[in-house]
Amino acid sequence: MKKLTLRESVIFAMLGTLMFCSKLIMEFLPNIHLLGMFTILLTLVYRAKALIPIYVYVIMNGLYAGFNLWWVPYLYIWTVLWAATMLIPRGATRGVKAVVCPLLCALHGLLYGILYAPAQAIMFGLNFEQTVAWIIAGLPFDLIHSVGNLAVGLLILPLEALLLRLERHPHR
Repeated sequence: MKKLTLRESVIFAMLGTLMFCSKLIMEFLPNIHLLGMFTILLTLVYRAKALIPIYVYVIMNGLYAGFNLWWVPYLYIWTVLWAATMLIPRGATRGVKAVVCPLLCALHGLLYGILYAPAQAIMFGLNFEQTVAWIIAGLPFDLIHSVGNLAVGLLILPLEALLLRLERHPHR
């Protein structure tokens, strides 16, 4: 990863803050937010450097709500989505991204409980059966999460086009 410029540092701080504020604004909706969309969008545009605004968000979330046990999985859950997005080739066509990105966003929402489960199992000493029961109990919420992520995932391509245009012509 190349050295960060001052401009990038400011933009990444703002984007991480935007992620955090979007979560706060949408908290009245159960498991529906823009975080998966932002994670995929920022990864498509900034690639490895997208981890910076993602972790700005994670740290802000901990500062705001407390660095408690619920926060520990945040250290890896968004990285899983970032890594999956990094597998989309830079040269992927808009048509491919139009299908893959919303589906990836939805899949992350659906798998959220499964991704969260290892930390739960370790922190609370759950055995395999208890962990599976915890995952099953959360499936209705994961389904809501998945549908919400699919809907907001449709914003990824238009926002990618806008962000790429702003990156090419920052003074417009």
